[in-house]
Amino acid sequence: MARSSSLSEAEAGISCFASSLPGFRGVLKHRYSDFIVHEVARDGTLVQLTSFDLPTECVDVKEEKAAPSADADHSQALESFRALCGDADCEALRGLLERVAARGDSDVSPVILSPDADKAHRSEVHNFFKKNFKFLVTDTVEHSDGVQRCIRVRLGSGAGGGRGGGGGGRGRKRKNMGGSDWRDDRPFDSRGSSNWSDHVGKFLRFHLYKENKDTQEALGVIGKMLGLQPRSFGFAGTKDKRAVTSQQVTVFKVQANRLAALNNRLFGIKVGNFCYVKEGLVLGQLMGNRFTITLRGVIAESKDVIKAAADGLGKNGFINYYGLQRFGSGSVPTHLVGAALLRGEWKAAVNLILDPREGERDDINELRKHYKEHGDIDKALRNFPRHLVAERAILQCLKKCPGNYLQALKGIPRTLRMMYVHSYQSYLWNHATSMRVEKYGISQVVEGDLVYNKEGPPEESTSVDITETDDGHTNSSEIDLCSEAQPEETIQSVKIVDSGDLLKGMYTFDDVVLPLPGSQAIFPGNAVAEIYHGMAKKDGISLTENAHGVKEFSITSMKGGYRRVFQRPIDFQWELVTYTDESSSLAETDLDVLSRTPKEANELVTSNQSQDKLEKASDTSMPTNGSGSLENKPTGSPDTAPRKLAIRLAFTLPASCYATMAIRELLKTSTSVAYQKTLSC
Repeated sequence: MARSSSLSEAEAGISCFASSLPGFRGVLKHRYSDFIVHEVARDGTLVQLTSFDLPTECVDVKEEKAAPSADADHSQALESFRALCGDADCEALRGLLERVAARGDSDVSPVILSPDADKAHRSEVHNFFKKNFKFLVTDTVEHSDGVQRCIRVRLGSGAGGGRGGGGGGRGRKRKNMGGSDWRDDRPFDSRGSSNWSDHVGKFLRFHLYKENKDTQEALGVIGKMLGLQPRSFGFAGTKDKRAVTSQQVTVFKVQANRLAALNNRLFGIKVGNFCYVKEGLVLGQLMGNRFTITLRGVIAESKDVIKAAADGLGKNGFINYYGLQRFGSGSVPTHLVGAALLRGEWKAAVNLILDPREGERDDINELRKHYKEHGDIDKALRNFPRHLVAERAILQCLKKCPGNYLQALKGIPRTLRMMYVHSYQSYLWNHATSMRVEKYGISQVVEGDLVYNKEGPPEESTSVDITETDDGHTNSSEIDLCSEAQPEETIQSVKIVDSGDLLKGMYTFDDVVLPLPGSQAIFPGNAVAEIYHGMAKKDGISLTENAHGVKEFSITSMKGGYRRVFQRPIDFQWELVTYTDESSSLAETDLDVLSRTPKEANELVTSNQSQDKLEKASDTSMPTNGSGSLENKPTGSPDTAPRKLAIRLAFTLPASCYATMAIRELLKTSTSVAYQKTLSC
């Protein structure tokens, strides 16, 4: 289904506003530093980068027994290996042992054993080395053809042959390494030392500060330097790329000094606030996000219009739509892929992911066109950039199993492939929400509305499967993995409002929720329910039956969940500022604060530490108006340059809410990238 442009807000079901107050012109994300995000941890604390100091806990790595000498007599083990792997591999191993004995601990190139398609046999080989050659390390690598797998053997680093500074044993799979057909320029993966002190938490938690990079990209850079795959890191949610963000991250058994040493080598990334903890983070383990957003180039009929709009956002809130990020940035919206999956149209889904698309880089689009015309998988795999995770995974599977489109789709990392289906749920939710607001308004609850049950037990359980079992690096620029960004599909006790509830007056519009379709989610008892079934039927999808028998691509196999229709920003503040230089920064980042003198930094950091917990925030709290005048808040150079007006907003939102939808309510304009670009011209 070819499209000439990315999804519009109307097509995504985003059409209503919470108030009729007029908006004004403002440019969102003119600079990435205009969008600052601080994660709010589960205990309500604001996650900020405030220190580069190492933790007080001392990690004493236990001494290991000396490794067997490489120049010992291994003749008997070699003969056993010959019987296991054949003459060629035996001679390759013998050569490696001779080089190790001659060069000692100096750098010795690894050897790659013959291709081995038998996973059970590969496991036997790995175990053979663990038993007979403890000073060697093995891992499974993938051939450049994307299909064959081989075992790589190398000398372990340090006592016991551990990798990355600790512990022996077989490592995780690595791709395309070694020799002429392999790349050996990447470090080995490591889950950290196996000799960790018992008195110290096994996870290192740190604050990740990043500028103009998405979370996966930043962790990919750090992981490469440490010899870790991105999936070795745990985090509560991905953060925007075009932004300055701070969030918590955990990593298993990595010493803080190793991570801290990277700060001088990292560009646009800093790590700090280290501490050792017992458990790692997983997606969804946060309370929300604190946003500091600057809108430049503000033009309005008067300052009174700006004040009314800003105060109105704080008081009236906004419709809690899924933002356009949820549906991808390309001309092939992810919910269309999700719809194809739900219909069981595997080939169509594959084509939607692989086909040329508008708005993409010319070189990538040419590669897509060449593959579509010639079906040259080898060329596509050689040239598709690594951030096209879904595309590469599909092609690798199709090379191995031509024509098996379902298996190719299952080759996509689980988190990414499931988000195609989740985006279709979000698509239905947005349209249902607009219909609810248009038909019944937002002033009151109506009979048949769904609300969280105030009279029932407070039960809640996260039902989204966020375990990532494959390659942890996803193309987060193409699909919003976790909204802004966390999984929000939860099952709570809800009820359909009846006439008795209306008489009691115990529910307001703030309590109204709408379902994300699934086996355990119920629909409203009014006309809103029809839009779910009507739109799904139009797309050839049943919300009550599985059309193809593949559970993971079926709404009936998902629990479903609920999402609030309405949201107010918490601890909302705003102020007007003027500036003369478009390149000047109009808000302080964590790094700006740290760059001050120690006394100034401590005072500023301390003043920002008191972040109230979200559950204590009042839904009816009024915003704080900074009311800065044009004369006393100038930023930039010379007085002779024309002054421009900006508005700086600060507010907190619960996990899974989109700040862009709050900005849309304020400006009463589209938040699409295409529209914002027209304002910047």
